[in-house]
Amino acid sequence: MLNKLWAALVRGLVVVLPIALTLWLLWWLGTTVEALLHRAIMLVVPEDLYRPGMGIVAAVLLLIAAGVAVNAFLVRRLLAAWEALMERIPIVKSVYGAVRDFASFLPTGGEKRELRRVVLARFGEARVVGFVTRDDAGELGLGPGAEGTVAVYFPMSYQIGGYTLLLPREQLEPLDLPVETAMRLVLTGGMSGAPTRS
Repeated sequence: MLNKLWAALVRGLVVVLPIALTLWLLWWLGTTVEALLHRAIMLVVPEDLYRPGMGIVAAVLLLIAAGVAVNAFLVRRLLAAWEALMERIPIVKSVYGAVRDFASFLPTGGEKRELRRVVLARFGEARVVGFVTRDDAGELGLGPGAEGTVAVYFPMSYQIGGYTLLLPREQLEPLDLPVETAMRLVLTGGMSGAPTRS
């Protein structure tokens, strides 16, 4: 009886925990953004006109402005200088690099930055899940050895890094999986499996 109750408790945790943590993370993110931008908004908007949620709206507008500004030459130079600085700090460069790599998975509307499809790469008896980032790696200008190869990105589990390999096409086997599903599978170390197909 005790084992059945324990199993039911664990099943309940498996169902409730992801929902609760997601809601808590969204709540924490919203309240943190609201609190951080509240004072800045108060410099422009009188206290009696302030409404809850204005901080979140301001954050969205700031992100849109940053996305537009990143195309400017000066902003690109400043970002390059910032990244060079981050790469010099031992622990910070690992955290910053992991967050930057993870953020690069978000669709930006730029076709060349998006992960195009999921493949299995063969390394002896092993099979590794990867994501094609460029169908013709020769376009990267890395020399004659890159001609006819495919650029494949292999993220590490729990987003602690990743690497890109230039591989011959015959070494790759296409996978019929959405990029988001495969990425979840890889980043969780196989703990989150692909959904069963009917």
